[in-house]
Amino acid sequence: MYDSYELNESVRQALDLYSQSMIKIAFAYLKNIADAEEVTQEVFLTYLQKRPEFASSEHEKAWLIRTTINKSKNMLKAGWFRNRNPVPEDLSYLPKEENDVLMAVLALDKKYRIPIHLHYYEGYSIQEIAEIMQAKPATVGTWLARGRLILKEKIGGLEREEICL
Repeated sequence: MYDSYELNESVRQALDLYSQSMIKIAFAYLKNIADAEEVTQEVFLTYLQKRPEFASSEHEKAWLIRTTINKSKNMLKAGWFRNRNPVPEDLSYLPKEENDVLMAVLALDKKYRIPIHLHYYEGYSIQEIAEIMQAKPATVGTWLARGRLILKEKIGGLEREEICL
């Protein structure tokens, strides 16, 4: 178990290392930056309350991502969340090409959107995504392939050009 100082230091390091990644993952689910930040705060509160011990930094990161995904799903299920009118995010600060790709990715069904985000934006392998999403690697590969195909249809491209996210 952690003592108070070790716990605070552990949370501070995790916050520095993983908070931006967690916000992006939550944003991929919720499509709203304020909600994504709220979920990330809830994950760190859970970290403080449960005081989990990790075998490695990769184990810690996987726990934080899995908890972020679970809390994002819980928020999506909440009655107040489903009955509100979402405020569109202002993505005008991005270059037009990046904005178009991000909007196309966010428009995907979540079974395609989340693996694409984890693979292209976070750099996870298919095997790692499968563990995080609690799915088979072949299923994740299929989701990635189908998501890429949908994106190619939406944003176009040359016949043999791969989509680079």
